[in-house]
Order: sequence, then structure tokens, then C-alpha cells
Amino acid sequence: MSAGTAETKGSDFSRLARRITDAGLLERRPVYYAVRVGAWALAYAGGWAAFALIGDSWWQLLVAAGLAVVFAQFGFIAHDLGHRQVFRRRRPSTAAGRIIGNLCIGLGWDWWTDKHTRHHANPNHEEHDPDVSPAVIVWSAGQAAESRGLPRLVARHQAFWFFPLLTLEAWHLHVASFRALLRPDARGRWVEAALLAAHSACYLGAVFAVLSPGKAVAFLALHQGLFGVYLGCTFAPNHKGMPTLTGRTSLDYLRKQVLTARNVRGGVLLDVALGGLNYQIEHHLFPNMPTPNLRRAQPIVRAYCAELGVEYAETGLLDSYRQALRHLHAVGAPLRAG
Repeated sequence: MSAGTAETKGSDFSRLARRITDAGLLERRPVYYAVRVGAWALAYAGGWAAFALIGDSWWQLLVAAGLAVVFAQFGFIAHDLGHRQVFRRRRPSTAAGRIIGNLCIGLGWDWWTDKHTRHHANPNHEEHDPDVSPAVIVWSAGQAAESRGLPRLVARHQAFWFFPLLTLEAWHLHVASFRALLRPDARGRWVEAALLAAHSACYLGAVFAVLSPGKAVAFLALHQGLFGVYLGCTFAPNHKGMPTLTGRTSLDYLRKQVLTARNVRGGVLLDVALGGLNYQIEHHLFPNMPTPNLRRAQPIVRAYCAELGVEYAETGLLDSYRQALRHLHAVGAPLRAG
């Protein structure tokens, strides 16, 4: 990687931004989002209609799997709303985000958007990025050395635990959404609380009203487990196993965003499956760029990084998981040796 000269380093991103702007890639895509939201809204309604029609049957596990996909896709749309890719103004973005996030899938939109904004400001920075804060999983040798209790025990073989732990991710997000309402600085606390409570009452009420207790528990376990795995498998390839930062960094905006992110190669089906987040480098450079424009921005960004000598990471989906798991396994090596 070339760090660039002091004279050019600060203006590298501005030159790239001009190319992207000149290509019209920051312009809104209202028709795309109308079709996308409409299609997944129909799938959401169809899933719950099927649930009501099938009744107390083990075939409901198929419905649970299908709704897990729909919930994740709603999560991707809420993500885009948080970055104001859909609407220019804050008010409609917030209203739509709360309906889709809080009411439809039970995740606190304001809380998650705030957390995700901090991630974008300092990606993979151990002291500032909440996505690499040590919890059950640790992300660096330093975090592993300082870990205690359950995280230290898990960290020894965390690469093997990673995907099983993702089955709990949706439950973790639900709990975190409610806990965030207790913060003194929580935005829209009562609106968020009302919508989360309405989702929980309708969701749990419908499941236990239609299904016998055993089937209801199985439905919840499969639906929420697959929902968490889907979300985790979407976000894991993007930064895990990429360089982490600590302390003050001399990296400018462009290098900080590019060097800590990884793109995942694939066609249109992968774009849909991952909500466009497979273009993680372009998304981090231009968070408000509408999802369908990321594919068109990629060759511009990749060529520009080549001009600067900035490493541009891109790989296949399976290899992205291998890289992430190798990193997690390496982080736990000192604990296994000890």
C-alpha cells in the first residue's frame, strides 16, 4: 500500500467523490426502492397469511424459514433508510425505519442506526467501533489477552463457535433494542417502545395462539435462529479478518474505509441475498449511495484505488468466511497455547 504524499493524501477522496458524482451515482432511485419495498412487503404479508392458513402443523417450520429471509431483507431496507438512501429528509426516513424495524421485525431502528453510524465513522477501530467491541467473541490478540470469564473460554476455539453463536444473534438484537430504551439519551423512546411492544405482542401472540406449545417453541427457535444466522452471514464477510485499528490513526478517510473493508464477488442474486452489502468498500465510502448504484460504482472505485496504490480487498463468498474464521482462530491461538 502506498500512503500517498502529504500534499495529495487529503484530497484523494474528494477527487473520487467528483468522479462518482459526475457519474450520477448519488442520485436517488425511488422506483427501485418502491419495487423492492413493495415486493418484500408482499412476501411479509404472504408469509403471515400462509402461517394463518396452515394452522397447527409442523409444516409451519417452512414458514418460519421463509419469514427469516423476509425479516432479514426488511433489516436491509431499514439499514438503507438509516443511511438516507431512500429519502433525502430525516423525518420520512425515521418514520419508515421505525415501522419496518421496530414494528415489523422487532429491532430498535434508532438504537441500531446510532450504533451503525459509529461503526461507519471508525470501522474496525477497537476503541470506537461497537461492532468489534469484545463480548462473547473477541476480535484481536489484545482483546483476547484481556478477556476474562466466558469470552476467554470461548475465544480459545471461537472460530468453531462463531456460526452456532449466530443462532442467538437475533435474540441478542431484540434484547439490546429494549435495553437501549433505558438510556437517558434514547431518541423517540416512547414511540420506539410502543412499536417494539406491539411487535412482540402480535408476534408472540400469533405464534402461541395458532400453534401448540411445542410447535410454537420450535417455530420461534427456527425463525429467530435463521434470522440471526442470515444477518450474521451477511455482515461477517465485510470486516472480519481485515486490519483492526487502535489509538490515533494517521489514515485519511478513503484509506480508513477501504483498508478495513472487504468486497464479496458475485452476480445479481448475491446482490439481492446480501442486500448490496457485498459492495462494502463502496458502501463505506459513500454510505448514502442507493444500493443499486453500488455495482456501477465498484469499477470506478477499484480503478481509483489502483491509481493510488491502495489495496482493494475482494474475494468470493466462501473464501470471505474462511478468511474471517482463520482470523478468529489465530486470535485465540495464545489462549490455546496457555
